[in-house]
Amino acid sequence: MKADKIIKNAKIFTSDKKNPQATALVVKDGKFVYVGDEAGLAGYEGEVTDLGGKFIMPGIIDSHVHITIPVGFEYAPMGERIEPNGKQEALDVMADYIKKNPGEKRYRFLMEKRFLKGDDIVKEELDAICPDAELQIQEGEGHSIWVNSRILQRHGITDDTPDPIPGLAYYVRKDGHVTGNMYEGATEVRIILDSGMDLTDEQVDAALQRWIDFCVEYGVSAVFDAGLPGDMSFHEKVYKRLVELDKQGKLPVYVDGSLVINSERDAEEGLKQLKRIQREYNTEHLKVHTMKVFMDGTQKIHTAAMVTPYVDVHTTGSTAFSAEGIAKVLKELNDANLDLHLHTVGERASRTVLDGVEQPPRKSHLRPS
Repeated sequence: MKADKIIKNAKIFTSDKKNPQATALVVKDGKFVYVGDEAGLAGYEGEVTDLGGKFIMPGIIDSHVHITIPVGFEYAPMGERIEPNGKQEALDVMADYIKKNPGEKRYRFLMEKRFLKGDDIVKEELDAICPDAELQIQEGEGHSIWVNSRILQRHGITDDTPDPIPGLAYYVRKDGHVTGNMYEGATEVRIILDSGMDLTDEQVDAALQRWIDFCVEYGVSAVFDAGLPGDMSFHEKVYKRLVELDKQGKLPVYVDGSLVINSERDAEEGLKQLKRIQREYNTEHLKVHTMKVFMDGTQKIHTAAMVTPYVDVHTTGSTAFSAEGIAKVLKELNDANLDLHLHTVGERASRTVLDGVEQPPRKSHLRPS
């Protein structure tokens, strides 16, 4: 048989448990037609490459990455990382940085909540050190932020703004007033990356190319893009460029995307959007057929849904979906031939999902046999 590529004298990891190693392979029409020892090459003709004992393995599949958000962070970085000894030192360090770097539109900092040693920062304190510009502090895990009044005003967040998901995605309040601290879905991509919303196609392509180059260098052949959360205008800006790059033959990595749903009330609209996105962003190397549900948050900032209360704050966290809601969305996704991906950290979140899986289908959902 005439072959396109013949490789011999290699150390090949096959991923086949019965035959995990080989020394030769043959490729024809983009497919492996032979993987084995060199004796089996006798039936093939073509250019032969002797690898001199070099190692070959299947391409790496990264099962959890984020493609769109890092594009934004290239142009709206998380900021200066600070590790203060308590709240006052945090305020002093930020005030000193702002004084030494005047004229910025938004000052950005990155800080773990633990450095506050049980205290919290409120917008009035941030306004005092940064009255003439925006100020944002990204919490270390990326699931909460602190902002000053200018950012709240820009995005129309007031004392009357309802929490997206009480107990899970919410605006911290004191005496009924928002403090500038936000958790989980309340942070929204549009708030963190709003300066990235106006990126040009050239800027997006440059950031994507850096990611593609990294994947090629390290042998990553496929990734699961674990979620497009919040304002879709930014995510779709990036996905449109992925489509265009693939049409130009410049996307050698398979991307399996997912749409994030943060609350049960958004499930119906989310399913419609997922179907639309599946149609519009569908190329050889880009597919979207998964709904990702953030059932809860993280233990570090006490938004994971637990069975027993957290010791220091005496709360248990909340889940985005009830068991009944999970059962319903599972049925609807299955009917649409779509997949479900779940973020669950706390044991109560996991139990709620499993309770939903165990629920029998509603009669109205049953198809006649």
